[in-house]
Amino acid sequence: MTSAPIPSPNALGQATRAARKQLGLTQPQLALAAGVGVRFVVELEAGKPTLRLEHILRVLHALGGSLVVEGLPSASEGA
Repeated sequence: MTSAPIPSPNALGQATRAARKQLGLTQPQLALAAGVGVRFVVELEAGKPTLRLEHILRVLHALGGSLVVEGLPSASEGA
């Protein structure tokens, strides 16, 4: 899978849904694998902008993905 910028909660939701479907998982299966509720997966895929980052990371990891932040100075550059 290639990486692409995620400019909005809606784009993150679409990417999450696409990855889940590509892996052949249902929303309940993904929720179980990530240790979150089904409602959380539904809200994430719908692009809800106020979800807990910790849970988003769990879902991304369950899908085999990760979160990468680019374009910010590193901790060593800011010191």
